[in-house]
Amino acid sequence: MQNVIRVLEGRWKLVILFQLFGGRVQRFSDLERSIPGVSQKMLIQQLRQLEADGVVTRIVHPQVPPKVEYHLTDWGQSLCPALDALLIWAEQAPAEQRSRLIPEPL
Repeated sequence: MQNVIRVLEGRWKLVILFQLFGGRVQRFSDLERSIPGVSQKMLIQQLRQLEADGVVTRIVHPQVPPKVEYHLTDWGQSLCPALDALLIWAEQAPAEQRSRLIPEPL
């Protein structure tokens, strides 16, 4: 159980996963723009950890300027139902808890 938690722990990992669900392939700059508040250093660190754990694949295209893309592995994509259930759970929370669990839209 600790290994499962270790794979998902980190302030930005779940947000990254939600950005990549559905087979979406995202460039680093697109991920950075879509996650307000994340620093470049932290995004790189979290992506590297997810890659090392086999959840995310990093594709480097040999071109100038460099193009790096990320997408979920099949194993990473298999997390989708569990995280969807987590969102449903948060949406069903009583109002006072929900305001703390689900941030207001930007």
